[in-house]
Amino acid sequence: MGIVIAALLPVFVLIVLGAVLKRTLMRLETQWHGLERLTYYVLFPMLLIQTLVKADLSSVPVAGVGGALMLAALTVSLLCLALWPLFKRLKIDGPAFSSIFQGAIRWQTYVGLSVSRNLYGAAGLALASVAMVAIIPMVNVFSVAVLAHFASPEKQSGRAIVMTLIRNPLIWGCAIGLFINVTHLPLPKIWHEVADALGGSSLAIGLLVTGAGLHLEGLLRPSVAAAAGVAFKLLLMPLLAIGLALWFGVSGTNLAIVAACSAVPTSPSAYVMARQMGGDAPLLAQIITLQTILAAITMPIAIALCS
Repeated sequence: MGIVIAALLPVFVLIVLGAVLKRTLMRLETQWHGLERLTYYVLFPMLLIQTLVKADLSSVPVAGVGGALMLAALTVSLLCLALWPLFKRLKIDGPAFSSIFQGAIRWQTYVGLSVSRNLYGAAGLALASVAMVAIIPMVNVFSVAVLAHFASPEKQSGRAIVMTLIRNPLIWGCAIGLFINVTHLPLPKIWHEVADALGGSSLAIGLLVTGAGLHLEGLLRPSVAAAAGVAFKLLLMPLLAIGLALWFGVSGTNLAIVAACSAVPTSPSAYVMARQMGGDAPLLAQIITLQTILAAITMPIAIALCS
């Protein structure tokens, strides 16, 4: 447990630092918006590409790790949709439901990759990147579809949903990195030097942006909808993913990475998507903040049990 907490501590210190900077030195939203766009469109995709380019995928149990995480996300997604009639009886409307849904299935890639790297170095980072390849496309498809159906003031066409996915830089980062890895495409030395510099800065900046985006208002009295989003992501998702991974024969470091990736809080980019597509953005901000704070307790337990 001590090793796990030591690996998690720098991650959450950076998140807290981001929250402090937002309220002291960097109070302007435009400053953080610029950093968010830089990380989302440039730094983080470069980290994905470079990590996957260097990864020895032949030694990674892609089917076990990726399959467990995909099936867990799929199961939670179907459960959320099945509970929609119950949520309606609880006076939870479509936009609020879309925020619960995003809070339940999306995951904070900066935290997942940082923890995996701190625990297991380059091998952990590569394995977590493979996990992202399994999760990112599917959860983005589901999130966009649910927002389009339940929250958008104007129903999105199939073409609009497809275009939203095509423009996702994280999906492109995964696809490019895998393509270069599989085809063994030679890259010049300057590529690696520039890519390592850009990718190396992405996790620290991403965690600072995560902290800056936390909304501390209303945390003492969370709504039923917010509590549901927290329970789905921090309790149900790890239990399902770890159980499925054990069923697939995953063990050791690989199982710990499954635990780390499934136990992370929801991505702040979900808040941006909610604002753009008519979701309940304030509710999602509350869910993300609660999850980020509580994950400091639940993540060490989940990882320690699988280490």
